[in-house]
This record gives sequence, C-alpha cells and structure tokens, in this order.
Amino acid sequence: MPACLSLRQWVGTSDSENRDNDMHFALTDEQQLIVDTVRNFVENEIYPHENSVEKSGQVPKELGQDIAAKCKEIGFFASNISAEFGGGGLNQLEFSLLERELGRGSMGLTVFFGRPSGILEACEGDQIENYLLPAVRGEKYDALAMTEPAAGSDVRGMQCTATQDGDDWIINGTKHFISHADIANFVIVFVATGQEETPRGVKKKISCFLVDRGMPGFEILPGYDSVSHRGYHNGILQFDNCRVPKNQMLGEPHRGFDLANKWLYATRLTVATMAVGRARRTLDLVLPHTVERRQFGQQIGKFQGVSFKLADMITSIDAADLLTLNASWLVDEGLPSNRQIASAKLFATETLARVTDEAIQIFGGMGLMSDLPLERFWRDSRVERIWDGTSEIQRHIISREMLRPLGG
Repeated sequence: MPACLSLRQWVGTSDSENRDNDMHFALTDEQQLIVDTVRNFVENEIYPHENSVEKSGQVPKELGQDIAAKCKEIGFFASNISAEFGGGGLNQLEFSLLERELGRGSMGLTVFFGRPSGILEACEGDQIENYLLPAVRGEKYDALAMTEPAAGSDVRGMQCTATQDGDDWIINGTKHFISHADIANFVIVFVATGQEETPRGVKKKISCFLVDRGMPGFEILPGYDSVSHRGYHNGILQFDNCRVPKNQMLGEPHRGFDLANKWLYATRLTVATMAVGRARRTLDLVLPHTVERRQFGQQIGKFQGVSFKLADMITSIDAADLLTLNASWLVDEGLPSNRQIASAKLFATETLARVTDEAIQIFGGMGLMSDLPLERFWRDSRVERIWDGTSEIQRHIISREMLRPLGG
C-alpha cells in the first residue's frame, strides 16, 4: 500500500455523503478485500505460532515485533484510528470485519496487529504528540484500566482515587485484570476524583488519565494465570502516591463517564466480532471431520445427532454475525445502538460457547486433546461472557433499553 494513502483511500471511501440509507447484506469489493487480506495474514503469520505460545504461555518479544512490522507492511496498523492522525480510517462496520478475522487467531499474537484504543482520539495538545501519534505509529502500546478487585461491572464502585494537589493529581489504588498491560508503554486509567449528589444517592465522579510506565509510584505487576487466551496476559496496576501532571488528564475533570460512553461502549463489538470469527474457525475444523470420520458404515455427518448439531451451529453463527454487523452499521449511521451492541455481545459470546462445546462433542475424546485446537477454543470462549460486561450486564442493558420508553 503506498505510504501516501490512508487505508480509507486504499479500500475506497464510504463516507456518509457517499452512502445511501439502505442496508446491503453483501460485502462490497473493498470490504471483501479487508476480509481476505486479514484472514490471509492470520492464517500465514498467526496460526504457525499458536501451538508454541499455547505451550509456553509467552510471546517472544521478537515475534511480537515481527507481527507488528508485517501488519504495517500491509497497511493495517492502527486501521481503527482516523486518517487525520495517520490511521487507516476504517468505519465501525469495516473494523468489525477486520476484528472478526483476527478472532480466528490467538489473542496473544493478534494483539500485535496494532489497534490502539480509539479513546486516544480524545487527546489534545501535547497528548497528541506524546501518546496518540506514537500509538498510531506502533512506537507505543496502550492498555485500558478500569476494573478493580472490588469494582468490576460496578464502575461507580471503583476505589482507585486521584486527588488534586496544585497542578498535579495524586493517584492511589489498584487495578487488575488489565489486558496486555505487560506490553504497554502507558495506561489509560479511570479513577474516582470526587463525589456528586444524584437522585439515586451519592455517586463518584470519574476522570481519566494517561500514565506512563515507570512513573514514580506506578508499578505494573504480573496478573493471574488464566485458562483463557494463554500468551495474552492480564496485569495488576498499583498506584502509590503516583503524581501525574494535570496535562495528562484525558478529557475534562470528572467527565470520565462521558468520555467512556463516547469512545468505549463499542468495544463490546470487538468481543462479539472476534467470537464470531473463532466460532467460524471452529466450524471449519468440524465440517471435514463429519465427512471423513465413519462409524457404523457411514459418515458421522449423516447421523441426525450430528447433522442437527451442524445445522444449529451454522444458524447461530450466522445470526451472531448479522447481529454484530447490524450493530456496527448503526454506529456508523449515528443511530441508537446500545441495545443492539449488547445483544450482539451477548449472543455471539454465548454462541461461541455452544459451538466449541458441540465441536468437542462431535470429535469425542480427541476434541479434548491438545493435538487439536478445539480444547483451546473451548477454554478461551469462557472469558468472553465475562469481560467487557458479563452476559448478565448485557441482559440488563437490553431489558433497560426496552423498558425505558414505556416508563420502566
């Protein structure tokens, strides 16, 4: 891809003035090019290293750098960031297609297929040069920190705080389950910076800060061993009187929720799309087996007990895919999408759980052996119903959005 072209220019424009309001279910040539390019990358650059990462639980630094370099070569690094900042400028639908294909591969490896947090587009002044642009160029990696030991889905319950001291803020507290904090050069951390009275009682005010690795009073520690996504590590962040200059606050003081709602709610689509991709890869492994494996003189795919499983699997996967792409389209159109995003995340992750479980059932004992990746997909699928909002939280969002117009 020519260096002078953004990814948007490379794959073709789809700005609002060039789109009508009709939904088209077929992919355009440009969208299909994204799918084919990323899938080819995953199959050739990710699959060959998955077994070694699964066994060691580690991604060698040189391998991560190589993946990032090859991602830059094909012009897809920071494809989710606006072209004005040097990113690829993909819209949400196109980015969901990209993430769906990345979902086929090990997250420990695909994390180096650079996708900086979109919230960095909220950077202003020196923050653009110090954080946004280096992230777009792949010179720095970010990690997003919200979850705490006592505050998961209840973000308002966070106990990590920042108090103002002159022109600085002093952060104290702990964050955990912070994805890929081990490779991050800086973290985007949300902390409580005060309280406010609301009709439902006292609630904490939340602010967001950009905090560099190595700042005095800030330490990134290894996280917990997880059965899901080996090689894709979580970290524990400890802040002990960490003094952060006020110019490292992202957004306005006490307006962290506004910032999160604008930039982060669509991250649930990432989980949904990647779940769809992994489910399709699972089915790709199962289908040939049902033809090649014979029992009682015939292909096992001809037994109703197996054929009906296949029918249910593909129906659920297609439904999850359409839910996810529809939600992505709504985001691009600027239409209400909170319920649709929650539905996509809920259904896609629960579909992945069912598909991986049924795949193992079809393979029998071999499905549980590490010779096949199915047991890995099965283990990996478990966390998808927890992070970025549990299935229960998604159901709460969906029902709340349904009842509110009725006064509920």
